[in-house]
Amino acid sequence: MGGVETSNDSTLAPALSLKGRGPELRYPVSRMKLTGKIAIITGGSKGIGLGCAQVFSKHGATVVIASPFEEDGQAAEKALIEGGAKAMWMKTDVKHEAQIAALIDTTLARFGKLDIIINNAGWHPPAAAIDDIPLGEFESIIRLNLTSTFLGCKLAAPHLRRTRGSIVNIASLVGMVGQAQAVSYVTSKAGQIGLTKALALDLAKDGVRVNAVCPAGVLTPMMKEWAGTLDNPVEALKKEDANHALGRMATSEEIGEVCAFLASDEARFITGQAICPDGGASLGYQRW
Repeated sequence: MGGVETSNDSTLAPALSLKGRGPELRYPVSRMKLTGKIAIITGGSKGIGLGCAQVFSKHGATVVIASPFEEDGQAAEKALIEGGAKAMWMKTDVKHEAQIAALIDTTLARFGKLDIIINNAGWHPPAAAIDDIPLGEFESIIRLNLTSTFLGCKLAAPHLRRTRGSIVNIASLVGMVGQAQAVSYVTSKAGQIGLTKALALDLAKDGVRVNAVCPAGVLTPMMKEWAGTLDNPVEALKKEDANHALGRMATSEEIGEVCAFLASDEARFITGQAICPDGGASLGYQRW
């Protein structure tokens, strides 16, 4: 039946073997969907990155947290290890190619392989009209949010080819629909989505999948920092909640679950996609 092998034994009916169609899966799949996987998460010491680190650890992955923030990085590593996870923090400024290369080399030296890279590091600058954005500030955001994603993909690709691994780039819904007074940020996020689609084509023949996750509002330290640049931060966060049909922003862990799915073999037929866990924010109608 369509090349899918089944058993006459009804007790084995849920266990479908899809031979010749990529990595073999047998169902039901364990909750530990990332057991044995080695994952690098940039910007992994707080916000979405920390949510990814926590969720990936829950699903059995060994997590390498890349962050320039020593106190946050050490605290994240300690919490994960105390929770029973295998984790390592490495001080990394993703604006510098040599530091990303060192991150990957250290991961390989310690764990022997690389299965997943989550290119998450980034920043949302204060709200500003284009007239008030110096070229240097624009280029700095592109370097941090977009160029670092390019470098992470480029330097990880040779190792992901060996493991038929996965890349997940953390973009944003605003990279698809726009955002007022955020030209630099929106440009960087739209670029990540384009990079994802182009690279998915290039790496498909090697069995490496590349996807982007494009959240709407996520209640992270960066979100609170952005709200703090506005006239009324409390009202700004309430308005952001209301922009979602579900009435609230996402948690970092909810975005981490989407990333874990895309990085796992459960998503083995998904590549080149911009997935929007947006709580209905892109539907276009406010609730009344």
